[in-house]
Amino acid sequence: MDMLTIGAFAKACRLSPKALRLYDELELLRPARVDPGTGYRYYAVEQLEQARLVAWLRRLGMPLARIRRVCAMAPGPAAREIRAYWAQVEAETAARRDLAAFLVDHLSPSPRKDTSMLELRYSALSDTGLVRSANQDTVYAGARVLAVADGCGPGGAPASTAAVEALKFLDDEPLPAGSVLNLLEDAVQGATRAVQDIAPDRKDVGTTLTAMVWTGSQLALVHIGDSRAYLLRDGGLSRITHDHTVVQSMIDEGRLTPEEATAHPQRALLLKALGSGAPAPVPDLRLHDARPGDRYLLCSDGLSGVVPEEEISRILASSPVPEEAVRALVGAANDCGGPDNVSCVVADVVEPATG
Repeated sequence: MDMLTIGAFAKACRLSPKALRLYDELELLRPARVDPGTGYRYYAVEQLEQARLVAWLRRLGMPLARIRRVCAMAPGPAAREIRAYWAQVEAETAARRDLAAFLVDHLSPSPRKDTSMLELRYSALSDTGLVRSANQDTVYAGARVLAVADGCGPGGAPASTAAVEALKFLDDEPLPAGSVLNLLEDAVQGATRAVQDIAPDRKDVGTTLTAMVWTGSQLALVHIGDSRAYLLRDGGLSRITHDHTVVQSMIDEGRLTPEEATAHPQRALLLKALGSGAPAPVPDLRLHDARPGDRYLLCSDGLSGVVPEEEISRILASSPVPEEAVRALVGAANDCGGPDNVSCVVADVVEPATG
């Protein structure tokens, strides 16, 4: 077996001797031989590939514990693990980017264009659908709070109601953009406690929650579960939430295509929800700058799971007012068989009428 000193090995794999000694202590990259007299480390040439992989993964910022798992995998699973890690990094970076952009704008000495006179026009509608015997969804649309919750389990209906009720206090007074995310995060903690109070001894009761809070110039979004929020802007529809489901994580990891996910037997299995059977989830929180003409849609998966996004976009673009849009969307879900409760909120960002 060809052997390299620690110095030669470090130069070949671009890891410092100090890093190699650390990885030896952590049992991440053990030397092939240690001299019993001097304690000097020697590495086999065959270890270079693994050492270079460790170096590359460290440059990605991957934690050492996760690197250890990757190094123990066959190439295919290792590639999927790296893809999943990077998808997580990109999601976290996007959230930090949004927050950084808000802070720069909020603290900038140059005042931004005044959008404080913008208003919301909104409508909400919920329907049991054609198959279910009861409606476990809850929707709400007020002057500042828009929310959709989809309950699950034997106490799903009261759970979704409790989650939405816990946010309604945000509707009572103007909310400064600088503190709205903190207020919304606190409100979600209150919603979690409210859901837990529904059935404190059960682990199968919970609810999704997707909500937006209007500050007068921005919409703050909070999201947990697989209900969704969409934005129709300049004729194009974009989804602004990321499903917290098993199949979405498999898509992120490259183990499923979006087309395969639609027929997967675990497509409704949630990774995150407000409920009594798990620690309080960490919600997705984001701020969205509003523009006149924007149209937002919040919906349960009774709509997004059965009506194609192209049809959702067409309905949103062709319905002149939110009331007509929500009726058309619920009707489209029922035209597709109505297999689930279907709920939606549509809100338009408008300039107030002048008299």
